[in-house]
Amino acid sequence: MIEQDTIRLLRECDAGIKMGITSIDDVLPYVSSPDLKQNLSACKNSHTALKSEIQTLLDNYHDSGKEPAVMAKSMSWLKTNVKLVLDESDSTIADLMTDGCNMGIKSLHKFLNEYKAADEASKDIARKLVSLEENLVTNVRKFL
Repeated sequence: MIEQDTIRLLRECDAGIKMGITSIDDVLPYVSSPDLKQNLSACKNSHTALKSEIQTLLDNYHDSGKEPAVMAKSMSWLKTNVKLVLDESDSTIADLMTDGCNMGIKSLHKFLNEYKAADEASKDIARKLVSLEENLVTNVRKFL
């Protein structure tokens, strides 16, 4: 049970990080504020580092991780592109990032509750990811 919950939690974190990195990559070309660009780039770098940490743990379990759901990726891409076509402002980007982070935070808490038997290392990674998302939401508020 511990191993199964650990792998499942790590997979969800892996998918969430991939989704976050893709979302940041989608909006970065539209950012005009150097401060917002720096916040997003720093968050992406932190996500990438955490992704490596997750992959190392998944490798220990001989697991390749998880890709984000195709429907979730498609809906995110569509929402991002429609909103940016209508308004390419930093405010729109901050709004999109806030929505995405809040969905990620909600999902991660759900998975932490669902996979209670996961080992502490995987729970710590999920908590680190929640913290990254919460920090980005806080940092982009001034652009809303």
